[in-house]
Amino acid sequence: MGLGRKLAVAATAVTAATALFTAAPANAAPAAIDWKPCPTGQGAECGKLTVPLDWDRPGDGTIQLALARRKATDPAHRIGSVLMDPGGPGGAGAGEVQSGWTLSPKVAARFDTVGFDPRGVGESTAIKCGLDELTAKNPVLPKDSGEFRQLLAYNRALGRSCDRITGPLASRSDTRGVVRDMDAIRAALGDKKLTYYGVSYGTLMGQQYAEAYPDRVRALVLDSNMDHSIRSTWEFLKTETQATQELFEQFTGWCDRTPSCALHDQDVSAVVAGLYARAERGELGTPDDRLDPMAFVGLISQNFYGPTWGKLAKSLVDLRDGKPAEASFGKDDIPIPNPFNSIFCSDWRLPVTSYPQLDSYRRALARVSPDLHFSPLGWSAAAGCAGWPSPVRNPQHPLSVRPGVPMLMLNSRYDPATPYGWAVRASQQSGAPLLTYEGWGHGAYFKKSQCVTDAADAFLIDGTSPGRGKHCPAVEPSVQSRMDGVRPPATQLY
Repeated sequence: MGLGRKLAVAATAVTAATALFTAAPANAAPAAIDWKPCPTGQGAECGKLTVPLDWDRPGDGTIQLALARRKATDPAHRIGSVLMDPGGPGGAGAGEVQSGWTLSPKVAARFDTVGFDPRGVGESTAIKCGLDELTAKNPVLPKDSGEFRQLLAYNRALGRSCDRITGPLASRSDTRGVVRDMDAIRAALGDKKLTYYGVSYGTLMGQQYAEAYPDRVRALVLDSNMDHSIRSTWEFLKTETQATQELFEQFTGWCDRTPSCALHDQDVSAVVAGLYARAERGELGTPDDRLDPMAFVGLISQNFYGPTWGKLAKSLVDLRDGKPAEASFGKDDIPIPNPFNSIFCSDWRLPVTSYPQLDSYRRALARVSPDLHFSPLGWSAAAGCAGWPSPVRNPQHPLSVRPGVPMLMLNSRYDPATPYGWAVRASQQSGAPLLTYEGWGHGAYFKKSQCVTDAADAFLIDGTSPGRGKHCPAVEPSVQSRMDGVRPPATQLY
């Protein structure tokens, strides 16, 4: 399959893949985890934990959660476990830890690093959907009312296939249930209180854990924050698109000041406008591998996560010159977890009721982002819930966290997936201090900023807070590399 088709499927699969509640305590007698060497991931141990399918209806059966851990490298000074989630929704934390995902050596020395695959994900009891429904034609950017009806029918058929193949779990994988799973994991690990690092969608888990179990929090570091208080579809789409446009403007500024940029001393906006117009006409890419606007903007925005701006500039030149897109992107197909819709559409009520409404959003977003026109992630997430058949079990609400819960939020100033404004609002609502990384990309902890990692590590290890208003300077993308002993997760959605 050519890259244009792969990315069209990926954009489709983003839509098909990634209120305050009173939580009952986990089982009084914590279940045991039978740890054994993982089949992959040298030095890691794997285990399963059995939890209720529905915590509110324990008689409805059970599911299993997959876990992986790497033991503290300094066991004499071990503090406990740090539970980690890479986001998604649909990111497999157990798989990531097996593959080497970790925080700094200082944290790995004092804590067992534990990753878990949330309910419905990875090696946990999984959400499975129909292949025919997943790969059916899906006009995620409908051009008329007929295509909008086709979009609704696609989402409805896909959701029903998930229900049919998976059973009740497909509609019971919202973050409220994950939070209660996390508390069961904490108890099974033998930790009196939870130490947790969550990035992207993993921050929603941490935020809602703080709401439900304030007395059981030891330290939460929440990196690249969701804002679950956004009520309207327009506000969700607008804030995502504003972040995408800001990143594009930062990219053009980098090209202006960086001689090695393949578009240095060129009008980058004009280049992208020409390529976008070709995508709208169905003329971008090779005859066997066309990129539509969603695929094209998706290619650009994926390079904002790192950011990998040098690669992006070269790729735009290749596309302009008529070279196959595979020359630039073929080795980095976008991984899209299948449970995305089942989880996201259980957590977010973002109604889209008609084609005129959706078209008005698209036209207004083009004014918000004159270069890229929309956020492909935000658009696909919202459009992917239109017509979804399962109920919204965990709708948006402002955070309500009891004062004094030990939380620290991190966020890049320019983040393509979780806009900085989201973190500001989540910090204000929760009372948690927000550390701002003044640079670019998703996942501030992994941007080679010693300022960020030192502050987060101190909070995790001994509870030292950087205080309110802490800012860490940007590290230029051209000199970023992986920090020694620190590997970011592969998940790159929310």
